[in-house]
Amino acid sequence: MIFKKIADPLFHEFHLKDVLQVIIGASILAIPVGLQDEVWTLGETLPMINIFVFIILSLLFISLFTYYHYHKEDGLKKYHKHFTKRVVLTYILAFVVVAIILTLIQKAPWNEDWILAFKRIVLVTFPASMSGTIADFIK
Repeated sequence: MIFKKIADPLFHEFHLKDVLQVIIGASILAIPVGLQDEVWTLGETLPMINIFVFIILSLLFISLFTYYHYHKEDGLKKYHKHFTKRVVLTYILAFVVVAIILTLIQKAPWNEDWILAFKRIVLVTFPASMSGTIADFIK
């Protein structure tokens, strides 16, 4: 009951079931993509501007999918706060899942090079956030 009072303003219209679906869905692609040597190398070589474009693309794709599957009929005027929360929370959850996985396999070197860790996580979060979004849609 106390958790519900604390979490409801943040997760309104984004229930525990949705959170779990995003986490599991993000894991579906985070694991195979995160284990690829090519992604680790890309993280080392891509400039930071490309990494930020991946963040923007992830948010754009999550937004488009969420809009067309949840808000198309109603529009965003009434539900823009819920829409924004769902998009941002989906990306954050996928990012955290990827961060945990890459940290566990020691490919997110937080102490030595946190920028490299961040870049690798963003690269893997791109497909993970897509699979998390699609899994959230499954009822």
